[in-house]
Amino acid sequence: MQNRTRRILSVLALIIFLSVIYAVGRFSNSSGKFNLGQSISKVFDKTGNIFSDIFNKKKSGYNNIIKSEIVQEESAIIDVVDRVSPAVVSVVVRTYGFDPFTGPSTNEEGIGTGFIVDSNGLVITNSHVVDTQDGEYSVVMKDGKTYDVSKVHLDTVQDVAILEIDAKNLPTVNLGDSDQLKVGQRAIAIGNALGRFQNTVTVGVVSGIGRAINASGGFGTSTTAYDSVIQPDAALTPGNSGGPLLNSAGQVIGMNVATTPGADNISFAIPVNTLKPLLETFLKEGRLVRPFIGVNYVMISHEVAQLRRLPEGAFISRVYPNTPAAKADIKRGDIITAVDGKVLSGTSPLGSVLVKYKVGDSIEISIDRNGNQLKVKATLEEAPEQL
Repeated sequence: MQNRTRRILSVLALIIFLSVIYAVGRFSNSSGKFNLGQSISKVFDKTGNIFSDIFNKKKSGYNNIIKSEIVQEESAIIDVVDRVSPAVVSVVVRTYGFDPFTGPSTNEEGIGTGFIVDSNGLVITNSHVVDTQDGEYSVVMKDGKTYDVSKVHLDTVQDVAILEIDAKNLPTVNLGDSDQLKVGQRAIAIGNALGRFQNTVTVGVVSGIGRAINASGGFGTSTTAYDSVIQPDAALTPGNSGGPLLNSAGQVIGMNVATTPGADNISFAIPVNTLKPLLETFLKEGRLVRPFIGVNYVMISHEVAQLRRLPEGAFISRVYPNTPAAKADIKRGDIITAVDGKVLSGTSPLGSVLVKYKVGDSIEISIDRNGNQLKVKATLEEAPEQL
């Protein structure tokens, strides 16, 4: 930077020197008298014009660079939307009623979003999107084509549902790796905003990871506890529930679960790595199978652990009878601190660790019981449909 400044000053001095010499040899009027002030003024005017042109060109080049970067970023987002949107669907429910004055009635409304994970007709969404007992569901593609849902598979604990539709050769999404997420990276959401505006695109960044929250799914009809979720700042509405959260490569990094009650512009998404084991098992078994240990728990955060002088981990509030936890002699009040040496924390809670195992796997559980350290073995079983 200093060398460039010196070069500019040297060129300027040379121009002035040569201009003065040139001016000395000329007279400013017919009388032959030399007007030094007028000549120097002309020199500086010309020099100023030269440098003005130089700096204007540099400024123009800088503006072109900025514009180019903006265009490239916009093109990347447009490319992602163009590639992924065909695999994003709106979920519609049809309900039937009877009005004493008008007779039988049919109501059809968009209630959420889903995305296609298998070309042979598998759509994934939130379980709270399709929890209407007497409803008939269908999905609407971007091109307007509609498919009836033939079967609904629910995992209400993870808030995941897999819908089966009778279709072949459908466009699908690519699943990313949510364990590699960084705060600040680009986040793109596509969904059925407010249940009315199909394939709405919103863009933001990943604002936080590993959040533990109680969030309102859908249109505020229920509140669900989520262990370790992504917090994007891309604007989401209830109709976005079940839709994909994407990175700048167009890979799914999460499934949107809408908002927290009373908190504007704060939204959350289930990490895609929570969905992968469920999907892999479904493709093999034809049904949702989830490993189950048989406890209710509350995570003790790092801050609470320091304040109460407790270990960080999962505080067991209930042990269900005849479950792996009961058989391993885990008790209410125990604090599970690790599973197979994997330390539990706010960003790595018990549920997120267990979901990566399979039914029948044996695990070693580290427990703090009233300050005493224990290790027990448990064999994971299949979660019952109703707890």
